[in-house]
This record gives sequence, structure tokens and C-alpha cells, in this order.
Amino acid sequence: MYNTPKLSVVGAGPGDPELITIKAINALKSAQVVLYDALINRELLEYAPQAEHIFVGKRKGKHSYSQEEINSLIVKYALERGHVVRLKGGDPFIFGRGSEEINFARSKGLETAMVSGITSSIAVPASVGIPLTQRGTSESFWVITGTTSGRKLSEDVQLAAQSTATVVILMGMAKLQEIVKIFSRFGKEDTPVGVIQNGTTANEKSGFGSIKTIEKVVKEKGLTAPAIIVIGAVVKESHQIRSVFKNLKCLPIVKTVSA
Repeated sequence: MYNTPKLSVVGAGPGDPELITIKAINALKSAQVVLYDALINRELLEYAPQAEHIFVGKRKGKHSYSQEEINSLIVKYALERGHVVRLKGGDPFIFGRGSEEINFARSKGLETAMVSGITSSIAVPASVGIPLTQRGTSESFWVITGTTSGRKLSEDVQLAAQSTATVVILMGMAKLQEIVKIFSRFGKEDTPVGVIQNGTTANEKSGFGSIKTIEKVVKEKGLTAPAIIVIGAVVKESHQIRSVFKNLKCLPIVKTVSA
């Protein structure tokens, strides 16, 4: 039976295997090959027992495949087998190169589909009780990459530091010192900060402080990548802060009153 060459770029969600969509599960069930990334939960591969599972993940300094090689594998397996699912952490269109892979596949004549995923930029803060927006506190939020394709910190961080918006920085742990300096330059030393490592998973770890203390917190708690940095007044809402940092003056406890 002939299988139409097809690429489905599928969002796997932030790490919790239950945070995946039904549409994503259906795509996995129909795949002949699954090319998956480092940050996906391996339990999700159980939805595709009929497919060959190939790891093509990238980690800092430990690239399994280059992007060009991944693009070639997509086309190769689609032409040989049929339906290829490219399983990517979070949402593939949020710093995930999903559009690049779809455009390449289309240029080679492949049928393509995109299945959105729950982005870690929203789900991970929520997992520790941080609302990115809150009436009277934050009217908007920025989601910024901490490391651009040129291995530099995005210039948007300087713009975000001047706003009242919540700032969510992905892939920014290696640039934390630089981030702190930028926010300090704009008088934001006392702004609350949360760092969440391996968010929504069983290995989740987090640390809370302010712009002037967060580097010390990260060091003391041994927090490393992959982690998300959340900066803004809404960080005070985290239930973890309420239970752990009750006496931290820069992060006052917000009392809730039951209706």
C-alpha cells in the first residue's frame, strides 16, 4: 500500500505527558516514523508503537543532528515510509523551528500539517502558580528567547525591562547575569523573579527571589537548563513562594480572601 509522503510537525507540550492534545495523539498513531527532540516526554512515544522512533534532539554543546540533517531526514523518511511526525517540545512555532521544517518539506513536494502544542512559556509558570497576566498587576507579557541564532541575548530583553509587562525568557540560563544587569540598569532590582527547571515534570525544581538576589538563589539551589525565567510582579502569586518565602521582604505574601 502506498503511503503519501507527509510531514506533521507536532507539539508535545511542556513535559507533563498529559499536557498533549488529542490531535497530536492521533498524528502519532498514524505515523510511520517519529523524529523526536530532547525535551519531549518519552512516554508520548507509546502512542506510536507502530512507528520507528529516531532521536534527533539538540542540547547545548551536544547536537545529535544539525538542522540541515534533520530536514534531510524528514524528506528521506517521508519518501521511503510515508507519514513522518516531527515531535517537538512545547509548541513548534514558539522558538521551535517548526515553520522552517514545514517550509523545507513543502519545497520538496511533501504534504504538511501543523499540530500546535501547549507552550512551556505559559504552562510552566502556571505549574508553580504564576499567572502571566492578572487584573491590576500585569496587562501583558513578553516571551523572549534568551539565546538568538547568533548565540547572543535578544535585544528585546532591554525593551521588555522598560515595560510593566511580565517577562518570560526561554533558553536564558546561560545569560542570567546579563539579564540581571539589564533589569538593574532600569531600576528593577526589587522586581520578583522565578526560575523553573524541568517545569511540569516529576523532576521540576524552582527558585524565587528578586533581580538582585536571583543569581544567588539559582546557585544555592543548583538550578540549570532547561529552565524558564519569569520576571514581574505576578511572580509573587506563586503558591511555592507563599509556602517557602514567607519572610522575604521583597516578595510580600499576597493574602487571598474567600468569597
